Amino acid sequence: VPESVHVTINKANLTDYVGPPVFTSDRLYEVNPAGVAMGLAWTQMGGAAMYIESILQSALKPSSRPSFEVTGNLQSVMKESSTIAYSFAKSLMARDFPGNNFFDKAKLHLHVPDGAVSKDGPSAGITMATSLLSLALEAKVDPTVAMTGELTLTGKVLRIGGLREKTVAARRAGCKMIIFPKDNMSDWLELPE
Repeated sequence: VPESVHVTINKANLTDYVGPPVFTSDRLYEVNPAGVAMGLAWTQMGGAAMYIESILQSALKPSSRPSFEVTGNLQSVMKESSTIAYSFAKSLMARDFPGNNFFDKAKLHLHVPDGAVSKDGPSAGITMATSLLSLALEAKVDPTVAMTGELTLTGKVLRIGGLREKTVAARRAGCKMIIFPKDNMSDWLELPE
């Protein structure tokens, strides 16, 4: 570039020089409604935010019968995780909130957006349970909290893979807190500041 040519690069013209962002925010919600929680996934491209959405399909009535439907192109391990999350959430509600009979009558639908993409793995278990409990308790999950962890039927949270990539995804989505298994603390401590 000749010295006579002066170029000013600023926020307004940056994409003219370097192109569009390679990675964009994975945030779907600025404020989560009850029933929505942000999980973290590992993909071949790195980490990604992965929302779990749960809704009540019809109003609760004395004649309502419980059911649980899952969508989002989930493969076998992730489908099992959703069943475990549902059973755990029902068990926790029966134990800790015996007056709340939400799961006795609720026709529920749990969905993982981006249905064209096949999803598998166990690490969305705690996010699925959080989504269902958020709906049952009508409590919104902080949109700056993301989580990852395999859930057992009795509520134990097992070690996951890809914590580094998932942490990058959480940061990209603007998260201020990440919930992950205690057994992954050594992985966390190895991450650069």
